[in-house]
Amino acid sequence: MTNNELLVKMIFDRWYTLLKNCDAIIDNVSDEQLQKEIAPGKNRGVYLLGHLVAVHDDMLILLQLGEKEHAELFELFVKSPDRAVENIPPVQELRMMWKQQLKSLPTKLDSLSADDWFEKHTAVSDEDFIKEPHRNKLNIIITRTTHLAYHVGQLALLKK
Repeated sequence: MTNNELLVKMIFDRWYTLLKNCDAIIDNVSDEQLQKEIAPGKNRGVYLLGHLVAVHDDMLILLQLGEKEHAELFELFVKSPDRAVENIPPVQELRMMWKQQLKSLPTKLDSLSADDWFEKHTAVSDEDFIKEPHRNKLNIIITRTTHLAYHVGQLALLKK
């Protein structure tokens, strides 16, 4: 195993473990619990679920793995705060999108070789990448892993 392969494996082991943990929480909270705020005046669980689907969907563009599957969610759950948009998809629809994403995303991510992960992502220019080679595709997974861990902690609070 090369150093690149080892590094990619370590990062993806953490990523997939967090996805599994998040999925377990989502599976074990009711639709009613997802309507609750994480804390008074903060996001609801349903918003976080939509947010995670939208953010992970956006990775497809950044990693050059295809088009977004749920492009309509970006405006609702990334660009807008919770409750800013009156009509969001129902919880059951968001749950289905989440499950579908859990199936399709690994296939797409696993299509890249270890060396591919050290190439630039689409949000960085060729010129900037020369100066900042850490702005690569693998860094997208690292930042999304941190992001996911934060929201997993929030969603866990719904289980009270």
